[in-house]
Amino acid sequence: MLKIFARLSVFLWIITPQNTLAQIANTGMVEQMDSSTVGKVTFSGMLDVYYGYDFNEPVGSDRPYFVSSARHNEINVNLAYLGINYRNEKVRARFVPGFGTYMNANYASEAGSLKNLVEANAGVRLSKTLDIWVDAGVFGSPYTNESAISKDHLMYSRSLAPEYVLYYLTGVKLSAPLSKKLTGYFYVLNGWQNITDTNTPLSIGTQLEYRPGKLTLINFNTYVGDEVSAANPTYGMRYFSDIYLIFNPEGKFSMTSCIYGGIQQEFIGGIESHHPWWQVNWIGKYSLNKKASISARLEYFSDPNEIMIRSITSEKVDQLASSGLCFNYKVNSNAMFRAEYRNFLSNKNIYTADNFESNFGNLLISSLSVWF
Repeated sequence: MLKIFARLSVFLWIITPQNTLAQIANTGMVEQMDSSTVGKVTFSGMLDVYYGYDFNEPVGSDRPYFVSSARHNEINVNLAYLGINYRNEKVRARFVPGFGTYMNANYASEAGSLKNLVEANAGVRLSKTLDIWVDAGVFGSPYTNESAISKDHLMYSRSLAPEYVLYYLTGVKLSAPLSKKLTGYFYVLNGWQNITDTNTPLSIGTQLEYRPGKLTLINFNTYVGDEVSAANPTYGMRYFSDIYLIFNPEGKFSMTSCIYGGIQQEFIGGIESHHPWWQVNWIGKYSLNKKASISARLEYFSDPNEIMIRSITSEKVDQLASSGLCFNYKVNSNAMFRAEYRNFLSNKNIYTADNFESNFGNLLISSLSVWF
């Protein structure tokens, strides 16, 4: 399966046209929000409304294995946020509260008002001549090529990759330009997606953002941390790394691809074991005209020990593949309608339909997003 994805990605890269003038943004990071400026303060906002129909008709209307746009057969708000940014030459701050079904599902373990923080951080500049900053607080995650901001992505629904990695980080971030094309980031964190720390050891994250040209971005990230907690008392160290490519997102043809893998240490009965998981995905978009485009996705996720994906049936998830098609229509410069079909296929019976277990799922979902 991995060889097939690798060959397909290489082939599609070779045949991709190279003739567009769009400027690329790192859509793997939430801080790429659009905004309006008033003095030194900027304001931004988005409302993402969706309707999804899961043909397995899940009991309770929560679609399994997802937190983004995860309600079945109802019109709802995936994410609504209002961002406030302040910046001068020496100081910057960012506050982004969020609401919607994405926040309800993804922040369920956080306490009180922390459940509504997409971002909340402040920083100081360390150099008069270089763009070196230290920031502290809650940050959007740089891991994988998709964030919670659906409007920035080639398809509406999120891939399996970002659904099973850190959505947000809490800690301290050091950022510095390493060259004209390379920027480095170093994180000291509370752990794997925690605002409130769940254990004593702090974790470490790194990020290298490489821009070889205006149309291409390559990001390489790592994470190392002890994941023992009350919820996972047998866990030890977790090691994770991802690399992703974003190419020409506003051009006639656009693409992105992400590969990642992790290892979770575990101690049971005095015996140490190491459980791997990994995934690969590819998404491409072709523009029909200035407003309409079609996107397609292929992805594969392997997690035989259920470190990330916990099955809702008697069988382990083990392997899960997905494919999909999406129609995108940009109503104007700050509104977009999308309609998407998505198919899921596993080697195990990890879905339920009509009181029977099955190995596949199908989803139709549409959305209207408005932002400023």
